[in-house]
Amino acid sequence: MNAMVVVEQSRWRDGFEQRALARYRAAGCSEPLAQALLERAMKGSEDWTVATDGTGWIAVGVRDDDGTPVGRIHELTVEQGRAWAERWCAEQGARQVEVRLTDGPGQFADYPVRGQTRMRAAAEHPELPPGLTVRRLTEQEYPAWYAAETAAYVADIVRAGALTPEQARQKSDRDFERYLPQGYLTPGHAIYAFEAGGEVVGTGWVNHAFLPGVTFGFSLEVHPEHRGKGHGRAAMAVGEWATRQGGDDVMMFNVFGGNEVAMKLYDATGFAVLDELRSIDLP
Repeated sequence: MNAMVVVEQSRWRDGFEQRALARYRAAGCSEPLAQALLERAMKGSEDWTVATDGTGWIAVGVRDDDGTPVGRIHELTVEQGRAWAERWCAEQGARQVEVRLTDGPGQFADYPVRGQTRMRAAAEHPELPPGLTVRRLTEQEYPAWYAAETAAYVADIVRAGALTPEQARQKSDRDFERYLPQGYLTPGHAIYAFEAGGEVVGTGWVNHAFLPGVTFGFSLEVHPEHRGKGHGRAAMAVGEWATRQGGDDVMMFNVFGGNEVAMKLYDATGFAVLDELRSIDLP
């Protein structure tokens, strides 16, 4: 495929913004949410390389991941453009290339799924399952919760196949420092324990107003010894309840690739895929 790098990108940019907004609107996003997602998707776009063969567009870039260059295909509307994009990423030193998709795998069906963003409008008056009670996690419970959450996060990243165990630990340290800089007292965050039969069966960690009208569920976790008892659906109900408690109307969260059990639960409870991250190692 013969493609030419575009120096003046305004024509591509205008079209990209409209295409992205159309996909977010089709996924059920409100206009403020669609605009916020577009702003996030465009972050750093001034450094992307854009090319065209006259029939469509290729937008690519490279980011630094703790000293390792990782290629990203930001847009690909050229039918046979994948090889060109991968070759460009390799020429920049990348040994891995990733893509975030909002409309199905298309040319990237052989790229393993590393993660998905799921979302759904919360019920207007969500009800907790009978026998389930929810309370805020206590400050005394926080250290044990934090240790369990970071360990589970590392295990999820490794299972998704995206990073080595050491890289996953480094990412965990960065992410928890970023999202919980004040620990238990970080504004906008709430950590819950939910109980059944007098026992804590799981916990939930949410961030209200993460995006316009959105509560982000960082974790809705059922303890291993209580799994297989229907508490997974109960955890999702807690997430909806927490969303409304925070004054939001949409719940959003990420799920790592390889977690088929969780994905089936989210399918069954109506949490649709907003986008998914796929990646592949380059030769």
